[in-house]
Amino acid sequence: MQKRQYPAAALTSIAVIGTGVALFRAKPVVAQSERAAAVFTPDGKLELPTGYRRWVFVGAPLTPNGLNNGHANFPEFHNVYIQAQNVDAYLKTGSFPEGTVIVKELTRVLDPTFPDGSRVEPSGRGFFNGEFNGIDETVKDSKRFSKTNGWGFFTFGHHPLPYDKTAAEQPVTVCAGCHIANVAKTDMTWVQFYPMLRGKSQVSQVRKKEP
Repeated sequence: MQKRQYPAAALTSIAVIGTGVALFRAKPVVAQSERAAAVFTPDGKLELPTGYRRWVFVGAPLTPNGLNNGHANFPEFHNVYIQAQNVDAYLKTGSFPEGTVIVKELTRVLDPTFPDGSRVEPSGRGFFNGEFNGIDETVKDSKRFSKTNGWGFFTFGHHPLPYDKTAAEQPVTVCAGCHIANVAKTDMTWVQFYPMLRGKSQVSQVRKKEP
């Protein structure tokens, strides 16, 4: 009877070992997929963000050329993404936690047919998202960016794909200065353009009732 038990025990051991090996092999895969939202190179440049299109989409302001004498500073849609936990933190406290990343991906208006940049679609005349045309990113790190109210500003180029792989911090006169002058009271963020953040007290109540 004992001889018959040994193969079963051996098989059980093999199964346990096999499971352990499988789990051991799976861990690096999980680890590789986990990455901080902001990753810096040794020389202080910011790496191109990944996975941001799966974050919370908070809004898409548009200042088309046609409404700005043909020369808008940002003529594209600004599709803005923030990680869910940082949106939740802002709705609770009115400020973003350290490490927050805000990604603004630009898209051109879709093939304009009118001088103002609009076109006609089945839904009516208006402005519609066209091709991707660049990425801007802001990172909250009070120590690293103490001279600009705790936020660093980066651009990976305003041009079609592929985007630049890394970006150096932008000079204060390019980005941070405008934020400091206009939105310092709302954690350096244009929350007035994003309904989810603009009425944070109302949205907080709605989110509490969500299933």
